Amino acid sequence: MARIDAFLKLGTQQGCSDIHLAVGVPPMLRMFGDLVPIKFRELRDTELEGYIAEILTPTQAEVFAKGADVDFSYVSADGGRFRVNVFHKDTGAGAVFRTIPSDIPTLEKLALPPIIRKLCDYHQGMILVTGSTGSGKSTTLAAMIDLLNTTRKLNIISLEDPIEFVHRSKSSQVIQRELGTHLPSFAEGVRAAMREDPDVILVGEMRDAETISMAMTAAETGHLVLGTLHTTGAVKTIDRIIDALPIEQREQTKSFLSQSLLAVVTQVLCKTADGQGRKAICEVMVMTRAIAKLIQTDQTHQIPSQVQMGRDFGMQMLDQALLAAVQAREIDPDHANSFTQDKRLLQKFVTDTSLVPKLELRPGGGT
Repeated sequence: MARIDAFLKLGTQQGCSDIHLAVGVPPMLRMFGDLVPIKFRELRDTELEGYIAEILTPTQAEVFAKGADVDFSYVSADGGRFRVNVFHKDTGAGAVFRTIPSDIPTLEKLALPPIIRKLCDYHQGMILVTGSTGSGKSTTLAAMIDLLNTTRKLNIISLEDPIEFVHRSKSSQVIQRELGTHLPSFAEGVRAAMREDPDVILVGEMRDAETISMAMTAAETGHLVLGTLHTTGAVKTIDRIIDALPIEQREQTKSFLSQSLLAVVTQVLCKTADGQGRKAICEVMVMTRAIAKLIQTDQTHQIPSQVQMGRDFGMQMLDQALLAAVQAREIDPDHANSFTQDKRLLQKFVTDTSLVPKLELRPGGGT
């Protein structure tokens, strides 16, 4: 048993989302969004490097020794599964372990908007789940894949970096491939997947122009493509895709988005009202004729107004979703306030008065 497993076991028993190990500080746990140190001495350089060395393969150890970061999945002695990043910093080595639940949560358990379940009924097109790192994108996608795996007879090819949730084939066949282990890049993975009779292709991260282009081709040629981007909001997501590709492909890209992009789901993880968990709150944009026209005419800045008016299509702005969750006492208003665009929206709910925006006096003494 690797010595590092003791820290991982403690972390999972405490219900944390991440375990942080770094030289010069004690091990820390991410508990419901906050980083909390455990009662242990500060880790020494040679000590932590020894812990890390015990769980690296020879190839990973060689890459790490050259100063590069290494991403991989790890299964501890007691069966716990983790997504791992090991790295170097000014004082020595560091590592972060993201806990991966053994059971794949359902969309209902995650309490995600009902429209996300309906999106899984499509047979062709692209669905993007976006958000910052640690916003729960992988969990949402895993729940979507599990729904497809349970309810439809499909060939699902999932390209990941690294493999997180392990899917057992049910009604569908699920093939999971890992970047660096089974494929050299996401773009090559999509290219190969298209020769493997897929119905659904999950692209773990659309991080470069080639991957985006290949994913678009897959969506246009009769496949359902699920992907992620580190963007916050539908407008930024659409603009990012258009800007990522060469200028000469701009019109083609806008045409693709208006015809084949099904939806953009952007999410944040907000502390629950009792402080004992976190809940995903989503902004949802579903493609309509009006939004398609805005994309084609370079008026993406007007998309938010369409989302606000699109409740009948299952759409919602993030601010709307945050307000509804606060009013239902599902999430902590102080934490929710940090995600709102309009800081006055939750003014009457926040308990920390320093978060309340100050009203500016207008000439004549009004506000």
